[in-house]
Amino acid sequence: MISLRAFTFNPFSENTYVVWDGSRKALIIDPGMSDASEERELSDFIDDEGLTPVWLVNTHAHLDHVLGNDFVKKQYDVPFVAHRKAVDTLRMASTAAQLYGIPYKGSPEPDQFIEEGEKLHFGKSTFDILFVPGHAPGHIALVNHASKTVIAGDVLFDGSVGRVDLPGGDGALLRDSIQQKMYALPDEFTVYCGHGPATTIGKEKESNPFVSATRSVW
Repeated sequence: MISLRAFTFNPFSENTYVVWDGSRKALIIDPGMSDASEERELSDFIDDEGLTPVWLVNTHAHLDHVLGNDFVKKQYDVPFVAHRKAVDTLRMASTAAQLYGIPYKGSPEPDQFIEEGEKLHFGKSTFDILFVPGHAPGHIALVNHASKTVIAGDVLFDGSVGRVDLPGGDGALLRDSIQQKMYALPDEFTVYCGHGPATTIGKEKESNPFVSATRSVW
C-alpha cells in the first residue's frame, strides 16, 4: 500500500505530493515550492521519513505546479517525467512567472515522456497513467488501484473542475476527460487534487455542479 503527504505551497496554494510505499522509494509530484523555506519543508520531510525519491512527475506544466522542478532535480538527481504535450506549456512558465511577479528558477525539460496506458513503477508499487486534457495540454492523472488513489492535478476538484480559460484549455475536452476517464473509476477512489481538499469519485459523480456523471455545464 502507498502512503501520501500533501504540502500546500506558493501563492496559488498548490498541492505538492510525496508518495511512497514500504520500500521507502518515493515520487515527488508537482513540486510547487516557491522559496527556500518551502524547499526546506519538503526536503526535511523526506529526510525525516527516510525516503529515497526516484521520480519527479508533473501532472501538467502550469507555473504553480513546476516552480520546484529545478530544486527537486538538483537535490535528488531523479528522472523527470511528464506527457510530451506538456512541454510547450512548461516552456511558457518563465513568461507566466514574469506576468505574476513570481521568482522562478526555470525548469529542466523532461527526461522521459509517459503516455496513457503506461505504468510508473516505484518500489513495489505502480501508478497507471490516464491522459486527461482540457485544463492543460498534456495533463495526466496517476491511479493506484491497490490504494484506491488518484493524483488528479487540476482536472477535478471537490465541487469544482479545472479552469479552461488558460492557453490550451478546452471545456469540451475537460468534460470528456472527467466523464470518460475519471468517472470510469470506482466511486470509492480518493481523488487528491492540485488545489484544495481531497474528494472521491462517487461524490463528484453525484454532486459536482460543473460535471456530474450525466451532465455538464458545457
